[in-house]
Amino acid sequence: MPAVTVENPLTLPRVAASADAVSIDGIFDHQDSQGGGGTITNGDTQWMTAGSGLLHIEAPPESLVVSGGLFHGLQLWVNLPAKDKMMAPRYQDIRGGQVQLLASPDGGALLRVIAGELDGHAGPGITHTPITMIHATLAPGAEVTLPWREDFNGLAYVLAGKGSVGTERRPIHLGQTAVFGSGSSLTVRADEKQDSHTPDLEVVLLGGQPIREPMAHYGPFVMNTQAELQQAFEDFQKGRLGTIPAVHGMTEAGPQE
Repeated sequence: MPAVTVENPLTLPRVAASADAVSIDGIFDHQDSQGGGGTITNGDTQWMTAGSGLLHIEAPPESLVVSGGLFHGLQLWVNLPAKDKMMAPRYQDIRGGQVQLLASPDGGALLRVIAGELDGHAGPGITHTPITMIHATLAPGAEVTLPWREDFNGLAYVLAGKGSVGTERRPIHLGQTAVFGSGSSLTVRADEKQDSHTPDLEVVLLGGQPIREPMAHYGPFVMNTQAELQQAFEDFQKGRLGTIPAVHGMTEAGPQE
């Protein structure tokens, strides 16, 4: 997505969900009311678990606003099971060099395992339900078939390029999401001919165990019941989600005293 000019970045509340932001190209800053945050750039990932609630700001740094430029990335919202919705917020800062890098046997596909595991290779992201998240880059004509848990759903979101998915080779292109059916593997193939400005097919492969719980959500508030949703609104309106800058620091294990 392109970066936008931000003079007064919005302070956003979030309750009972995880937000995973992956930077492909460009740079932006994050700050939250639990003391988490930092700068993520090419290949970095931030994984923020809102839990009982926090405020956060995400914006391009002032230097980028002044000079102009693009930001290419992806933000994923992940629901939490009811038992974890009120956990203490936490923030994970995953540098690009920390992800598990894998290649297909012919070298045509590069796989970055951000969270979960692929064929015994685990990514650094810590999740509260079983999830797999992979950023895959396929050279023109390359094909890869990945083992996939049968109890997981699965989807592919196209960041760049064009190709096909599944044994039926359903076509996909930039901005499309393909949802896979049940099975023990996922297949992705890059078209032989790509656009001149996108030489490879880039997709994010996602999957996890369906939570299968009732959901009540409004904007960034994701709860199980309307009563819980109303309580989240009240907590936000009464300032219980904290302030930015944070009053207390925070580590990946939770708030510091």
